[in-house]
Amino acid sequence: MLSACARLIPEGSTIDHPPPVGATAAEMGAVDLSSPPLRDFGNARLLAAFDAFRLSCPVATSREDVSGLTRTSDWEVVCNAASTWPRDDITDYFLTHFRAVRVGNGEAFATGYFEPEILGSRTRRSASDVPVYAVPRDLERCWRDDMPESERTGRAPLSRRMPDGRCVPHYTRAEIEQGALDGSADVLAYAADPVEFFFLQIQGSGRIRDPRTGDVMRIGYAGQNGHAYTGIGGVMRERGLLGDGPGQYPASMQGIMQYIRENPRDGADLMRLNESWVFFRELTGEGPIGSIGVPVRPRLAVAVDPKFVPYGAPVLLDLDRDVADGIWIAQDTGGAIRGPNRFDTFWGAGEEAREIAGGMSGRGSAMILLPRSAAQRLSR
Repeated sequence: MLSACARLIPEGSTIDHPPPVGATAAEMGAVDLSSPPLRDFGNARLLAAFDAFRLSCPVATSREDVSGLTRTSDWEVVCNAASTWPRDDITDYFLTHFRAVRVGNGEAFATGYFEPEILGSRTRRSASDVPVYAVPRDLERCWRDDMPESERTGRAPLSRRMPDGRCVPHYTRAEIEQGALDGSADVLAYAADPVEFFFLQIQGSGRIRDPRTGDVMRIGYAGQNGHAYTGIGGVMRERGLLGDGPGQYPASMQGIMQYIRENPRDGADLMRLNESWVFFRELTGEGPIGSIGVPVRPRLAVAVDPKFVPYGAPVLLDLDRDVADGIWIAQDTGGAIRGPNRFDTFWGAGEEAREIAGGMSGRGSAMILLPRSAAQRLSR
């Protein structure tokens, strides 16, 4: 939780009194929701978003909004209305129960993610196969001896509990690749391609298909080793490896993978700069599952920073990548999704989803739809 607070500022006015305690460190401006682009999306698109929103209602009505912008009672009103709202004009539902706001200047940056399918099996078939680990038995949140009491605020960091009771940093990506987890974590499956598995970890969920039997295993995010996420694309840009110039690689997931495959030794070192390692669980039923525990749907779910965007809130994106324009529902988050206007759009599975998500780097504007009661309370 950030220490500063937020203000929702109606058009043409300012707020002089203190903002609500616990809200995020970003000023907000009101937007006329009855004007385009909402009506431009069409009832079919809004109906799909409406159904995705209803999936999030049990979370929004029972879980504290860490942004401080809404209360569970705000969501109870809009969710109760959604349960009986006629489906022939969903536009009126959003116009009646929500108010659009911009966080800060509303200048959004959106990337994309998808549900990859990679080759692998439940049993090891090659020495180069990469274990797909479940959460280690020694992973827990605990304070480390080297952390001063003055720094022990909020939640304890993810750490490794030693046999003598001490807590130390958990293993890094490099250490895990070298076998540090042997015996301390169950193996769900083995991935045949370490590069594909690296990017599956970034996506947070995926499918493992056995090329011999055709069986498909779905896995979803279950935990992380406590080390910070490092985007290797950013590292490559700093090194001049990505771009449109001679000898550079395309600034996309596909371009990054091409570099790693053409430069296997340097590529392996590059991947290890991202010390974060993701642990998985096997999924059954509808999926993949977002961080709030509901299935995320293609072209509807978006990952957000919950310090700035309430889980369950509809988000309107208008980007220079037109394919991402529309209404999305905040149902997920991620290690690289930080800030008030940072979004990660979900595109589903398959080659088209992989292509769109891998090349998604959209800039434009974002609006968040808050329940009217929350917007009115913040504007006082």
